[in-house]
Amino acid sequence: MRRPFLVFLLLAALSLTCCTKKADNYTVIISLDGSRWDYPDYYDMPFMDSLATVGVKARMEPSFPSSTFPNHYAMATGLVPDHNGLVNNTFWNPETQHGYAIKDDEARFDPRYYLGEPIWITAQKQGVKTGVVYWVGSDIPIGPEGNQYPTYFRHWEEDPHWNFEQRCDEVVRLLNLPEEQRPRLVMAYFDEPDHQGHVHGPMSVEVKEMAEHIDSLMHSLYLRLKALPHGDKINFILAGDHGMADISKDRFVGWWEVMPQEWTERVTGSIPTSIWAKEGYVDSLYNRLSKIEHIKVWKHGEVPEYLNYGTSNRLGDLIVCPDLGWQFNNFPSKNNGTHGFDPRNEEMMVAFRAIGPDFKVGYEATFTEGEKSAFHNIDLYPMLCKLLGIMPAPVDGKIGRIDNILK
Repeated sequence: MRRPFLVFLLLAALSLTCCTKKADNYTVIISLDGSRWDYPDYYDMPFMDSLATVGVKARMEPSFPSSTFPNHYAMATGLVPDHNGLVNNTFWNPETQHGYAIKDDEARFDPRYYLGEPIWITAQKQGVKTGVVYWVGSDIPIGPEGNQYPTYFRHWEEDPHWNFEQRCDEVVRLLNLPEEQRPRLVMAYFDEPDHQGHVHGPMSVEVKEMAEHIDSLMHSLYLRLKALPHGDKINFILAGDHGMADISKDRFVGWWEVMPQEWTERVTGSIPTSIWAKEGYVDSLYNRLSKIEHIKVWKHGEVPEYLNYGTSNRLGDLIVCPDLGWQFNNFPSKNNGTHGFDPRNEEMMVAFRAIGPDFKVGYEATFTEGEKSAFHNIDLYPMLCKLLGIMPAPVDGKIGRIDNILK
C-alpha cells in the first residue's frame, strides 16, 4: 500500500472519533520488545510513519536498568525498578534468600518479588475490566490477597504458546466481546525485534526484516480494531521496553580479571552487575573497580539521582554499569547486541506512537523537563489511569510530564 493512501485511510478513520467521550473509550497498548526509537528512520515501516503523521510521535526513555522485565513492570506499575521489586532480569533477594531469574519458574511465579500495583489491579479495584496477553507480571498472583490477576490473561507457559498472529487475534477477540464482558484496557507483549537485535545487532538485515514484519502486523491489527462496531472509540498505543546497542567481544571487562574472588560474596546480573562484598572488603572492591576504564561503579545508595536506582535491598554493596557497548561479565556474550545501559543513551530509547479519540493529531511530542526529548516510561501508568477514568495508586510516574500528548 502506498504511504500517502495509508495516511488518508488513517485520517478518515480518525475523523470519526472527534466527538467521542473519553468515558466510553477503550485503550490498547502494545509493547514491542527492543523497539528502538530510530528503527522507523532506518527501515521501511510505513504504519509507524503514518501514525507519526496522524497521531502522536514521541521518544520514550526506559527506566534503569534498560532491560525487559524491570521496564515492562515499570510501565505496568508506574514505579521505577528500584521500587517495583524487579531490579534486574537477574538478582538476589536477601528476604527470600533466593535468586530471581526470568527462566527460574520458582522465583518468577513468586508474588513476593513483585511490588507495587499493576494497572490491571488498579483498574479492577474500580470496576474496570482488563485483558492482558503475556505482559510481565500478568500471570503472577500479585497483591495482598495473592489472587490479583487481570480479568482475562494467559500464562506464558501455557500450551500452545501463542505466536504473534494469535496474540493479535486475542486482542481483537477481547475487544469484540459483548459490552458487559469487554475489557476497557487491553495490553499485549510481542518479543521482537528484541531477539533479532540481540543475535544480529540493531543495524542488521535480520532486524530490518523483523521490524518491517512487525510494522505490517500492527497495521493489520489496527485496521481490524477500527473495523469493530466501536472501533472509533479505541485508543491504539505502540510502545516498548528499551532499545538496543552494538556489542562485541573486544569491548569486554571480565569480573575476575579486575576484582579478587576472595573479596566477593556474590555477583549477580549484568548491565548492571550487583556485587556483595565479603565483610571488610567493600571499600577495597570499590577502590579497585573505580580505576577500571569503561565501567562505572557506585556504592549502594550512591547511584546518581537521575537513574533512580541503588536503594533496594535486592541490590548489592556495589553496582557496576559498563559504558555503552561494553560488557562487564564473567565471559563475553556471543550476541551482537544488548541493552541495560544508562537510559539517557539514545540507543536505549523507545519508539512511541499513539492514535485515537483521546490523543492529539499530527503531534510530535516535546517535553518540558529540562531539555529532555523523551518522556519517562513510568508516566504511562498515570496516563492509562486518566484514559480509563480511574484513580491511580501512589507511583513515581507523573501525568503532568506526559499529558501534553492528550487532547
